[in-house]
Amino acid sequence: MTRVCLIGNDDVNLQYELLSRETSREALATYDLRRPFENSLAVRTVSVGAAVTLLNDLQWYLTRFVDAALVQEPSISDEEWLSRSLATDLRNGDVEPHETGEFCKVYGLERVDRGETNPSPPETGANVPVDRGAEADGDGDGDGNGGDDSEDSDEADATLRLVEPLYVRRTDGDLPAYDLRDVEETLVVRLTESEYSP
Repeated sequence: MTRVCLIGNDDVNLQYELLSRETSREALATYDLRRPFENSLAVRTVSVGAAVTLLNDLQWYLTRFVDAALVQEPSISDEEWLSRSLATDLRNGDVEPHETGEFCKVYGLERVDRGETNPSPPETGANVPVDRGAEADGDGDGDGNGGDDSEDSDEADATLRLVEPLYVRRTDGDLPAYDLRDVEETLVVRLTESEYSP
């Protein structure tokens, strides 16, 4: 299944903005909503084409409330995401899957206590669960925290925040190390060449 993840702008509550408006709420109604990161919404679709179509349907909201729209296609990578533009190029046949990995943006993943995150206002009428699936963290253990399993209650009450993206170029199959902050985990987003800004 292809995943779509919307990361909200810093000054909005994305869940509230999307679920309090009839058109966007209806566009998302058939999906199981998840929240893999702070101030995000994620859904699973059947293909890259379906993911791009959903993003096109939500265009009005994306320009106002969304900082980044990401697509994850398992046939390309189980751990790395695609930018919306790259996913669109892939869907249109303008780029081949093996050509998607050169230009990247790497986010640091910072653990924050759920009490520090903005709770969704009660008017939304929806409770979007934190995504604890393996596809949220990329380490395959299904705990959603990107690292070793822990029974610590602080782990269970934490979520992940995307911080300070670093633009990098893959050379000889390797990405440069993320060095903007001291973080244990990172999230890689593949970009089109025009989106890449070193």
